[in-house]
Amino acid sequence: MATDNRIHFWRRNPKVPGSLQPVYGAQHPPLDPCRHRLLKDAPKVNSLNTKSKKPSTFHEFARSTNDAWDIDDEEDDGIFSLKQLSSSPVQSRSMPQTPCLKIIKTPEDTEALPPSLDRQEPISTNPIQDRLDMESGPANGRVVKSSSEAQLNVNAARNTLQKQQSLPVRPVIPLVARISDQNASGAPPMMVREKTRLDKFKQLLASPNTDLEELRKHSWSGIPREVRPVTWRLLSGYLPANRERRELVLQRKREEYFGFIEQYYHSRTDENHRDTYRQIHIDIPRTNPLIPLFQQPLVQEVFERILFIWAIRHPASGYVQGINDLVTPFFVVFLSEFVEEDVENFEMASLPLDTQRNIEADSFWCMSKLLDGIQDNYTFAQPGIQNKVKALEELVSRIDEDVHLHFLKCEVEYLQFAFRWMNNLLMRELPLRCTIRLWDTYQAESEGFSHFHLYVCSAFLIKWRKEILSMVDFQSLLMLLQNLPTIHWGNEEVGLLLAEAYRLKYMFADAPSHYKR
Repeated sequence: MATDNRIHFWRRNPKVPGSLQPVYGAQHPPLDPCRHRLLKDAPKVNSLNTKSKKPSTFHEFARSTNDAWDIDDEEDDGIFSLKQLSSSPVQSRSMPQTPCLKIIKTPEDTEALPPSLDRQEPISTNPIQDRLDMESGPANGRVVKSSSEAQLNVNAARNTLQKQQSLPVRPVIPLVARISDQNASGAPPMMVREKTRLDKFKQLLASPNTDLEELRKHSWSGIPREVRPVTWRLLSGYLPANRERRELVLQRKREEYFGFIEQYYHSRTDENHRDTYRQIHIDIPRTNPLIPLFQQPLVQEVFERILFIWAIRHPASGYVQGINDLVTPFFVVFLSEFVEEDVENFEMASLPLDTQRNIEADSFWCMSKLLDGIQDNYTFAQPGIQNKVKALEELVSRIDEDVHLHFLKCEVEYLQFAFRWMNNLLMRELPLRCTIRLWDTYQAESEGFSHFHLYVCSAFLIKWRKEILSMVDFQSLLMLLQNLPTIHWGNEEVGLLLAEAYRLKYMFADAPSHYKR
């Protein structure tokens, strides 16, 4: 009788001591979304037809799982990590099969290094087979599904990959926003055209008296990386158009800035300025937290000095949260004069001290020139931002009534999402590479940061028209507007946004009653 009970027990319980069960939904490491989707899409079938025959006695079970506790198994190996199957043939050792699973080991026990974010993997010529290999192929010390279950996913994998192959191929841009220029659409660079534009910029900048109007005209559609630093200094009003005077002006302004440091920076611990410095000190680590460059203590000290000196010299507004973001584009552009690529990981301490000081002083003066045109955004009660948000609401009600009425229906106020757009000049909504391209045009416009920015925000809002109208309640709509998916944007998307903004400005700027109800 006891023997019969033992036999029935092993037949009723597939999860027996020594069996290994895959755990799906684990958070560390993250579950592969492609694998997860295939698992969800796989049709359910009769388990009696697909599962292998269960052992009827404990002795049969023991014989079928005697290799599961091999001392060569490494428990620390990533169960869900996949090796590059195309890099080298994988040798596998056959093992007895458990009731529902089989364990496949490889002789390679060394841990593979993770691929670089910037390196693109080779594209396989047979993606369907690769997807199936990921489902059923050997991996280092991992539990994989049986061949019968993997076969059931063939149709789902083929359908999914056929849909993916019909879409245009786009290079992957990492989560950490690349600062260097990229075309996110994967279009080949127009080398001849870009070289012609660069030559034109160099010709303008080399003339004894640079024609600023002509320089603005060429800068509107983007400034080449090689000449962007000097072009920004000229367009912001920091440098004179006369070429002979530029070095003298640079030397004088840089010495003046460090004179401010000696005169005022020691007062940051005084009672009058302690709160200002404390707020700056809190906000600096929050500036572009995903970019390693801005987490270096040396860079954060530079930002603290720039912001504190600006706040001391502008008591009408003082320091306001959001101004810290406006330093970063200038700092990166002026740093790029001395760094060929990979600016976001550059070690600032490797530069000579004089170069570091020059970058800091130039960033201070150009940021000051920018803020001179929008200082009412940061005075008491921030009336400039209030007026711009109101103007945005009126403009959107005239160019897309459906979107405006949808906001009213969901009880979403423009101030709830557009305040940040005006306060940070869309820097929290776009990757830094896109902000730099956007500011090329802003500096080419006569009132780019104060006036043209309104039309850019309008075009940016209407860009997401379809997604906005699909949201049916306050919470989902506000979450969308505060987390718009622009991480993969590049120069082309910004160019289209600016073209639409220019169209809106052309239609509405000088016709306040146009389309007015």
